[in-house]
Amino acid sequence: MSRAQHNKGLVIWLTGLSGAGKTTLARSLSGQLTAAGLLVETLDGDEVRENLSRGLGFSQEDRNTNINRIGFVARLLARNGIVVLGAAISPYRQSRDDVRRRIEADDVRFIEVFVRCPLETLVERDVKGLYAKALAGEIEHLTGVSDPYEEPLEPDITVDSSLESIEESAAKILSYLLDINAVHEEAFQTEVYAESSRAQL
Repeated sequence: MSRAQHNKGLVIWLTGLSGAGKTTLARSLSGQLTAAGLLVETLDGDEVRENLSRGLGFSQEDRNTNINRIGFVARLLARNGIVVLGAAISPYRQSRDDVRRRIEADDVRFIEVFVRCPLETLVERDVKGLYAKALAGEIEHLTGVSDPYEEPLEPDITVDSSLESIEESAAKILSYLLDINAVHEEAFQTEVYAESSRAQL
């Protein structure tokens, strides 16, 4: 059975504040799903903004435009058998819901993952130095500080990067995918997957 036959495409949408761990989690998931023989692509919000949305600002309209573009590409990939990992802040609930609606209209599964992390923890981590600048008034439009973030009301999965390791969060998501038959269990029982998983430890 070929990869494309073995798995139907789906979209795993990771939403959360800057620095919560979306990209790192997507990288971990991508490695494990690829090792299981699935076709995987990651759409990172920062990379899409740089390559497809250059020139957009951070108004609500511009943010929604960026998210719609990520959603459009995700939809094209997923309906062609790709597992798509979308890692983007996507702060507005309506925008996320619109993306879900369009993707599900193609009979493609959409899984919303809320990557939760308290603002206090993010300020302490401040991986990109953005929170210190925003709190000092040096930059505007930082989601969670000067711009709103609307938490998902009913995410399919919630992980908390202040309480869980990346490995634990990834395992929770993979377990969910298996439970709902979004991926096939036998794909994670091959020797190739086992060897790749050991290499990632």
